[in-house]
Amino acid sequence: MAHDHDQDHGGGLLGKVKHLAAGHSHDPAQRSDAALAASRQGMRALSLSLAGLGLTALAELVVVIISGSVGLLGDTLHNFADALTALPLGVAFILGRRSPNRRYTYGYGRAEDLAGLAIVAAIAVSTAAAGYASVLRLLHPRTVHGLGAVAGAALVGFAGNEAVASYRIRVGRSIGSAALEADGRHARADGLTSLAVAAGAAGVALGWREADPVAGLVITVAILGVLRTAARDIYRRLMDAVSPELVSQAEAVVAAVPGVQEVGQVRVRWIGHDLRAEVRLVVDADLSVVQAHDIAELAHHRLLHEVPRLGDALVHADPCDHDGTDHHRQTAHHGPAEGEARPQP
Repeated sequence: MAHDHDQDHGGGLLGKVKHLAAGHSHDPAQRSDAALAASRQGMRALSLSLAGLGLTALAELVVVIISGSVGLLGDTLHNFADALTALPLGVAFILGRRSPNRRYTYGYGRAEDLAGLAIVAAIAVSTAAAGYASVLRLLHPRTVHGLGAVAGAALVGFAGNEAVASYRIRVGRSIGSAALEADGRHARADGLTSLAVAAGAAGVALGWREADPVAGLVITVAILGVLRTAARDIYRRLMDAVSPELVSQAEAVVAAVPGVQEVGQVRVRWIGHDLRAEVRLVVDADLSVVQAHDIAELAHHRLLHEVPRLGDALVHADPCDHDGTDHHRQTAHHGPAEGEARPQP
């Protein structure tokens, strides 16, 4: 939808400077390039973290075979699972580059949410495996060898996981990927539980034989907390949940547009790395179609500039019913959803 930038930024050199300073493009091709750049950032983060966690897990696995530590085994399983979650995320990032079509009219951004489900499943499976191994070792104790190597491998696991976690969370927030953020939190929890493995090795060295499987159970409980958080975040994304503050911000932006008498319904949802919004606003019924359109377009323009990560918005202008005319009578018999009121003057 074309629109006149001068109406919001002002004409002349000053207006051009303001528009450049805003750093926001409305051109669909440039927005597509931005989405592609975000996907590339995500793929780079996945590749580097996959390599880092893979090497960390392999180093731990060698020590597990030598020592027989079930606590370290649990940590190793988590690291392998965390590394492998890069695969569904990578597929999702690749799918996300595809353009919308007549079947997938919003594109393929939701593939990341499906990848998020795979991540939650991986966390659940690795947690169950670690818990089972720990309980089995409590019931059938076994001597742990090479306690120094176990502690050293656990510390390496902590360092590797924390580095990967920080990187994934930072990139995930930067590109708006809830799945990548969830994966980063998974890695962070794995890093913290690596410290529990080191503590278990210290306990065994002090004479508490059960310290190693107890450390494995501590890991299981900690990862259950991560599972809950990751599942909650992915559930909210699948259910189109956004921060209420974000909706309030969009309402405030539209309300400040000259000519807007009232802000009606505002809906915001995530699709991939970007937000999409639908906004209803009320304008004077005596305005011409062109004038009402200009107000709606100005609201659209400001939303794109002032709401973070907003990729596009559909803005509908309703006429004010100051003469008692019901401008929604053609669809009134369909009725709004329960608890959803149409905007009133």
